[in-house]
Amino acid sequence: MTIQIGGTMNKPEKSTATSHPANTVPHGLTDRLELLNTFVRIVEAGSLSAAATQMHTTQPTISRRLKTFEQSLGVRLLQRSTHMMRLTEDGERCFARAKELLATWASFESELRGDNEEPEGLLRVLAPHAFGQEVLVAPLADFLRQHKKISVEWLLHDDRAIADFIAAGIDCAIQVGEVRDPAMVAIKLAEVPRIVAASPALLAGADLPTHASELTNLPWLALQTYYRNDITLTHTKTGETQRIPIQPRMSTDSLYALRSAAVTGLGVCVGSAWLLSEEIARGRLIHLLPEWQAAPLPVYIVYPYARFYPAKLRRFVELMRASMPSIINTLTSVMHQSA
Repeated sequence: MTIQIGGTMNKPEKSTATSHPANTVPHGLTDRLELLNTFVRIVEAGSLSAAATQMHTTQPTISRRLKTFEQSLGVRLLQRSTHMMRLTEDGERCFARAKELLATWASFESELRGDNEEPEGLLRVLAPHAFGQEVLVAPLADFLRQHKKISVEWLLHDDRAIADFIAAGIDCAIQVGEVRDPAMVAIKLAEVPRIVAASPALLAGADLPTHASELTNLPWLALQTYYRNDITLTHTKTGETQRIPIQPRMSTDSLYALRSAAVTGLGVCVGSAWLLSEEIARGRLIHLLPEWQAAPLPVYIVYPYARFYPAKLRRFVELMRASMPSIINTLTSVMHQSA
């Protein structure tokens, strides 16, 4: 296994790892687990500096732990240079076995603690910007109030092509849209309705459209993440579908920018009901053709397959599964009231 690393890597060491007197090697199980976990994190993160960031410590500390671990085993685990880090043959074997040992130990602890296990530690969660700022903060706050020993890194990112979870140190992600990675566990939490809206200024006093086909002649805004050149609407009662080709005056990958552009009268947009409902209630947007909607977007919580999942992740998944349907239903009911 070869890992690219940044220019901050320590210089190559001249001597190879050798056995040291027993009193220089940590004997405690906690110490050994820490060294084992540090080694695994270095390999998965791709560099000592990335591992230090994820473990909330310094690169010299990570480097010192790695050296101590190699000395305790009497083998070289990593070959390092300024631009490259490569697992040795011993390192390859150690890495595979270390992951198994850590998972086994975590499972052992969890079994002993049983259902009364109190989750603790840092949970790193990836979420879309708009959804993560407005809709998901409430259940996140509930989760933190329920579990006093957990802290959360709430990372907002709109790219649905999620990077390597393990390398990035991500425990789970909330993803809007279909999940296509077969290596991920994907649990559907809810569906987000999408509606058509435009500013009163855009219509300039003209009659409101009565059929989806009439939207073709209006200027449009596009949300690059979900539609660019056309949008398909479906009548919620009859099931009739209408494909609308568009040449957007503006396209964006931001829900907030889409909403702001619609409010200024630049064009018609299709957006999540929860995002547009407030502006509709205030009269800054008009909900066009309420009986026509774009396909709802599924919301998933995703995380890598593993032999064992820590209590902090299990509890977070449980809370999100329980709370998301009611949250979306509440937002949808507000949208219907304002229509």
